[in-house]
Amino acid sequence: MLLEDQRLAHEDIERLENAIAERLRDEPKHIRDRLARDHQVNGFMNRIQEQSTRLLDIYQDSEGTRAREIQSLSAGDVFESFNKQYNSIKEYHRKYPNEPVENLERSYRRRGPDEATGTMHVDVESLFTGEEGYGRYFDLTMLHEEYLNLPGVKGARRPSYLQYLDIFDTFHPPQCPIKRPEKMTDAYFSYLGTLSQYLEGFMRKTRPLEDLSKLFQSFDQEFEESWKKAELPGWREEPTESTQRGLKTEGTGEGVWCADCEAEFKNENVYKNHMNGKKHKRAAESKKGGTSGASNGTSSSKSNAAVLKVKERAVADREFRIRKLAAAMQTERGDTRVNVERKQGMTDRERAQELAALYAESQEPVGQEDQEGSDDDGEEKIYNPLKLPLAWDGKPIPFWLYKLHGLGVEFPCEICGNFVYMGRRAFDKHFSEARHTWGLKALGITNTTLFREITGIQEALDLWDKLQRDKKQEKTTVENVVQMEDGDGNVMPEKVYYDLQKQGLL
Repeated sequence: MLLEDQRLAHEDIERLENAIAERLRDEPKHIRDRLARDHQVNGFMNRIQEQSTRLLDIYQDSEGTRAREIQSLSAGDVFESFNKQYNSIKEYHRKYPNEPVENLERSYRRRGPDEATGTMHVDVESLFTGEEGYGRYFDLTMLHEEYLNLPGVKGARRPSYLQYLDIFDTFHPPQCPIKRPEKMTDAYFSYLGTLSQYLEGFMRKTRPLEDLSKLFQSFDQEFEESWKKAELPGWREEPTESTQRGLKTEGTGEGVWCADCEAEFKNENVYKNHMNGKKHKRAAESKKGGTSGASNGTSSSKSNAAVLKVKERAVADREFRIRKLAAAMQTERGDTRVNVERKQGMTDRERAQELAALYAESQEPVGQEDQEGSDDDGEEKIYNPLKLPLAWDGKPIPFWLYKLHGLGVEFPCEICGNFVYMGRRAFDKHFSEARHTWGLKALGITNTTLFREITGIQEALDLWDKLQRDKKQEKTTVENVVQMEDGDGNVMPEKVYYDLQKQGLL
């Protein structure tokens, strides 16, 4: 009966509300338990929304079924209608004696340590990878590999994973080596889509109780306004008359690109003459299926420009969304960087022990922490007033070890952008890392092996000038080693002798 379905939906909503209140009454200590609770509450809220939608349809009664059912109950003998429905229910259970009956009172009840088998339970372990640590850190290792293989990054500055965590949401020079024409490739567009989907999925998994759909909608509205006003970084150039006929290149800023011939021309006059040439006509016909003539070539160029504008908008949209998502998760981003730095200083044995401890921790029952009592309270709150680095077990290292390795001594490097390295070990190691090498190459220094222990820019430039002068002087000295003598007995270097001989002065 429709009225019974209506009553059952109201009862289900009420029990769901009680179940949500019961779970929100306590705050779990472990992040795994908190995420499991939040995802379960999110499932309850989704079911409330489904039942509410169903109730609205019943109350609207567009087909008049509810009104007819109420009228049939009120008309005639009420007890006769009741006995008729009662007999139909008995007849149904007589035909299906083993039919299970749903007990709403037990469906949403908390089950303590056995709650893993409860209704709408979410397996948190399957949502995250080992590197993500139940949503505390990003796992961008695969995306980092994909970034290194993008056009424009190959052969250029190849950032390490730690550096990639700082620049993955930066899409314009000098941090990003990918130029605007290279952003039109399918590989770059696919990379942006994968990165955007990962960040959006990560936020949905770690924040199940937030209204993320409304947040993502605000991102879209903000992008629309910024795109109309041409305020997006890296996309502020308006199309000119030249770019409507061909693509303006990013490298020189003055060339015109022919999409049909895939060639660049220095100025617009050369481009116009090329449009009337046989080579361009053949290329246009092969791409457009028989298009010939300068007018058709011009129309095809305009069509290509329109397609390009649509693709630029799609690329800019994904870049904008990635920037907004990264800005909304700055805490996770900073924690990821700290965790990567910490793991880089660990041995293989320490990493294996940490993974074993994390796996053992994930196998503990949900209610075990509540049974352990106050012992967990001291473990959760780590006392670290000196802000010592954390060891593999997540606890501060001993102070004597901190002093032994000199981790409190700061070593700034001007070549690395005034970056400060803590400890002599990290300072010695950074001379062979990409950050220091890029800084030297930016100064025009190619031979980086001779510049160890040099951190000042002026000092590095002076040494490089001295090396260049010594190299030239050595070359001159080698040239003056061979001495020649003319017919009059005059001795001179070999180069001077042959120069005079060519001039006929000997």
